[in-house]
Amino acid sequence: MAHSAPKIVNPQGIAEEIGALLGSMLIETVDHADELTFTVVRDDLANAMVALRDMGHYQQLMEIAGVDYPERPERFEVAYHLLSVTRNHRVRVKVSTDEDTPVPTVTHLWPVAGWLEREVFDMYGVVFDGNTDLRRILTDYGFKGHPQRKDFPLTGYVELRYSEEDKRVVYEPVKLAQDFRSFDFMSPWEGAQYVLPGDEKAAAPAAPAAPAAAPTPKATESKADTGAGDAANKKAEDKSGDAPAKPAAATDEGKGAAKPEDKA
Repeated sequence: MAHSAPKIVNPQGIAEEIGALLGSMLIETVDHADELTFTVVRDDLANAMVALRDMGHYQQLMEIAGVDYPERPERFEVAYHLLSVTRNHRVRVKVSTDEDTPVPTVTHLWPVAGWLEREVFDMYGVVFDGNTDLRRILTDYGFKGHPQRKDFPLTGYVELRYSEEDKRVVYEPVKLAQDFRSFDFMSPWEGAQYVLPGDEKAAAPAAPAAPAAAPTPKATESKADTGAGDAANKKAEDKSGDAPAKPAAATDEGKGAAKPEDKA
């Protein structure tokens, strides 16, 4: 039985077709895992989007996402995800920028881009030239910094609380230990080149443990080992000796012992 979901397949020759549409605006084409990514010149972004929408038939802008690579001169990538409802196909268009260079807006092509560009601006600090309403959209008023940047501390810079004295919400500098401000971009698979706090004991190999001794069986060799008082010790002593003989009337009823009716 065939799978209910259609298989994702790039149309034949679509990469070459889009490459011809973009022309000198195209920097790089990547075809990986049945996904096509086109990196274009930042200043030509709007013209590239017009070509893809009108001649490439990618009518809808589905998403704008940011990516941060702090080690690059242009550390930010802005990725645009386009959908063609007539081809049933998606492509990704990317541009790169830094903290100061703006990216051309595409709000005049897709009004929904206004919200998406505000999100990238809020999370990464990327500025979009031509967006007339470039405000934060996810963080609160007065928030400092951009939380999706790799060098943003996990504890933030300020904390928000309600002040009973001022009868309002106030912002204050974070008073927690800021261990995350010195972010290490080391791969977790490589391991640290320094001793982490708490790992000092792991530096020296531990001495082999001595074989465990056989457990000593618990026994009461004397009355003092029982832990009881004199009354319990006396009772234990009586039980350990010979028990007194029972009366004949109680033990040998069938051998001439007196019966209650005989005494009467």
